[in-house]
Amino acid sequence: MSGDAETDAGDSTSAPAPGVPASFAASDHDRYTEWLRARTGADWAAATEHRFTRELGTDDLDDAVFRRYLVQDYAFVDALTSLVGHAAGHAPTVEARVELAEFLGTIRNDEDSTAAGHAREDSTAAGHAREDSTAAGIAREDDYFRRSFDALDVPERDRTDPALWSETRAFEDLLGRAAQAGYAEALAVLVPVEWVYLVWATRAAEGSRPERFYLDEWIDLHAVPAFRAFVNWIREQLDAVGPGLSPRRERRVDRLFRRAVELEVAFFDATYRE
Repeated sequence: MSGDAETDAGDSTSAPAPGVPASFAASDHDRYTEWLRARTGADWAAATEHRFTRELGTDDLDDAVFRRYLVQDYAFVDALTSLVGHAAGHAPTVEARVELAEFLGTIRNDEDSTAAGHAREDSTAAGHAREDSTAAGIAREDDYFRRSFDALDVPERDRTDPALWSETRAFEDLLGRAAQAGYAEALAVLVPVEWVYLVWATRAAEGSRPERFYLDEWIDLHAVPAFRAFVNWIREQLDAVGPGLSPRRERRVDRLFRRAVELEVAFFDATYRE
């Protein structure tokens, strides 16, 4: 994206939270990412406390709802992979590039992985045993999707070439635009997308756990210490680069962050649409 492109960077469609300054410098927040989160207003709670996340955590989610969700979620893995790859390319240090490359490897994990995750005990133990590695707690997602699709009787066409929701296409567009714009812009989408999941999954992990493995393991994938560490790390990256952005880029980052949270809400809403 051109450095002059200010209005096409995935503009948020709702107004920022009232009372939250339009610039980080004018706010009283200690962390840049806390200022960005505050700017999302009610959308943050709408995403992290959505009916979908509550019903998933309590094992009350209808299989048809989760099936629709999982098919669409899997469909934009390629866009997420591209975003992380571009973020790694834009990263200012070798250490940051390595960290993002490791996370990139977990998004599309080894297609031949089959043994881990077939029992919750094995999956949880494997993730916690290597919790000091970013890759550890987030691994085996491809295996998870295959087993979940099988259990939910997802047709092959929906696994490989599903009809995309408008919300999914909007998410893909947002990730694509952010990926091309720069490191801060890529993080402005990656941080809220992953942070929202950490919040709701952490809460769900502390309650009574679902009996269905595809719900229970989906919580685990987003609540293990390694995932928490990664989310904290990408927040720290955005905390570090954000305050030095030009006013133009800060406005872009603010819009991207808010738009990502809006789309999380819209995506969860769409799962109930038959």
